[in-house]
Amino acid sequence: MRKLAALVMIMTITGLKAKSQNANSIAPTDANPDIIREISITPLAGIRSDTIPRFNWNQGLPAYKNAFPYKSLVLPAAMIAYGFSALHVGALKSLNGEVKEEMWMDNPHNRFHADNYLMYVPALAVYGLNAAGIHGEHNFKDRTMLLLMSQAFANGTVFSLKSMTHCLRPDGSAYNSFPSGHTAEAFANAEFMRMEYKDVSPWYGFAGYAVATATGMLRMYNNKHWFNDVVAGAGIGIASTRLAYWLYPKIQHALFKDKLPGTVIAPSYNSGSIGLTFAHHF
Repeated sequence: MRKLAALVMIMTITGLKAKSQNANSIAPTDANPDIIREISITPLAGIRSDTIPRFNWNQGLPAYKNAFPYKSLVLPAAMIAYGFSALHVGALKSLNGEVKEEMWMDNPHNRFHADNYLMYVPALAVYGLNAAGIHGEHNFKDRTMLLLMSQAFANGTVFSLKSMTHCLRPDGSAYNSFPSGHTAEAFANAEFMRMEYKDVSPWYGFAGYAVATATGMLRMYNNKHWFNDVVAGAGIGIASTRLAYWLYPKIQHALFKDKLPGTVIAPSYNSGSIGLTFAHHF
């Protein structure tokens, strides 16, 4: 045991001397100015030194500098692509027929025309909530401009596609079936409601989308549209509103970046009293 302990001590001392000699041999001197000591950095607790942190490129930027919302348009683009595909792909055409058979032919019923009114409910709800004191993302002027832009995008797209595709409605009443204008209107308004109140509560968005979905279902229930008409219409409506929210700050900045707002008139509600709010910048 004494011999083993002595051997271990000799090996330890020899190793220490070797490390000391190696350290001295690579130490920077005036004769070796290019030699750099190795630097060891110990990361703080909970931080991985080999991980690049995520960075939101839009964070802290003015709204008009936000990048084009590619990711938010993936789902509506897929819905529109499905609608177009069903015009030509046999299997998807068959699905249209199956949905019609299930909803109309196997279950004859009277038409229920609430879809003519439901499509406007989410947009009207935004103005009603603001009048009741539950304020959304934008003031009266800005949200009205955003709504008008989204409607212009949605309706312009819908009517252009109707004239281009010339598809017969399932009830045979006209050749303007694709896409569903009622559904596009409803989902544009639902996305408008979601965007205005997403920072207040997600339930407002859920409610808006529930009404829009009911509108699309009623279009098929009333035998006015095929399934792919409704899917494409929903995609057009969502995409139209998201594009409006991306584009409007850029237009506003380009036209009014050096101007202050003049006169603003908006409805108001306070303690049971309805009135108008008037503001003017001199």
